Parts: sequence; structure tokens; C-alpha cells
Amino acid sequence: MDESSSRRYRAGEPVMDLCRACKVERAHTAIAVDSDGRVLRVMCDFCRSQHNYRGGGEDAPAAPRAAARPAPHGEALPRIAGGERTGTAMTATDDQDLERVLRRVLREELGLTPVVPADKWRGGELVLRPGKPGLQEKKWPIDSFFHKVVMIRNRLRSLEQQVNAAEMPEDAKLKLQAYVTACYGSLTSFNVLFADATDQFRGAGEGESG
Repeated sequence: MDESSSRRYRAGEPVMDLCRACKVERAHTAIAVDSDGRVLRVMCDFCRSQHNYRGGGEDAPAAPRAAARPAPHGEALPRIAGGERTGTAMTATDDQDLERVLRRVLREELGLTPVVPADKWRGGELVLRPGKPGLQEKKWPIDSFFHKVVMIRNRLRSLEQQVNAAEMPEDAKLKLQAYVTACYGSLTSFNVLFADATDQFRGAGEGESG
């Protein structure tokens, strides 16, 4: 049994899987798990598409490494730092590893690192019960609902950064910043879902926007 099938995962944790849209194995974020910690649904960290977990992982067969192509006769070999030349070509796998590192750094710098719900909510359900008797209630896994809340938070953060960096009249920028802050304030009711207070929404008068 490989690690991906025996390990217990939680929503928000990283996991490797074959991306349905990219058609290659990429880093994903688990967005839905069952009560036994098995990953049910994931989101690709590269293209942001969502799909059912396909069972990929660190122990899954890796994509074949492209063979280094020798330089044709008379063609200069690539130059590396220090002025020496090398015949080692960068492979497709190397490109993917570099891409993963760059994406992780960008997520951390932009505050888009994986976020997990509080322990008491993991594996729970969100239930909407109609006020009229006889009508069917609606249920969603809390992990899926929490993921949507986090995505709203991340996009608000990105919007806030775009506004702060935009070249526009100061009064227009302040007005847009006020709208973003008001959105944060309207979403503070969902802070109870977060395991870490630093990941929560923060409205006006609560310090920096979350």
C-alpha cells in the first residue's frame, strides 16, 4: 500500500495527483476528504481546476524523464554560472520541479498558503433546513464549504493588493479599499471555521485586513 492510500489527509493539505486539465502530475490541494482521511477531491495548484482525486502521490509512477539531447556537431553547449559549458540539458521533470517551487513561493508571498478548518468542523456537514415543514433540507460537506470561503478570502486579498499597487487617484483608491474592507467585515461570521486566527477575515477596526 503506497503512502497516498495509507496516510490520513485533511482538507487544505498538499497532495500530488494527475491533473485532469494539465494532463501531467502536479501539486494539488485537498479540498474534500472522508472520515478516514482519504482524499476525495482536489484542486490543481497550477491551473486551479478541481476534480476527483485520482490516487496520485509521491509513490505513484513519475512521468518519464526526458533524455538529455547531445548538442549537434558544431553547436555550442549551454553556458552555466562560472563561465564553464555543460552538456547536461534541463529535462521536463526539472521544469516541473522548478515550477512547483516558484508557485509555492508565490503562494506564500501572496498569502495564499493552504488553510485548514478548526478540528471540530472537519468531516462535518453544513445543513440548510427550510422553515416550512415537509420541505427537504440541503447538506454540504463542511470541508467543501470551507474551501469556497477560503477562495473568497484569497481573491479578496489579491484584489486588495491590486488596488494598493494600482496607479489611480488617491480618493478612488481609498474608496475601493473601503469596499474591500467592508467585504472582509461581512464575512467575519465565517471566522469560527478557521483553525488559526491569523487566517480569519478582519473588518474595519480589527487591524490589518486578513
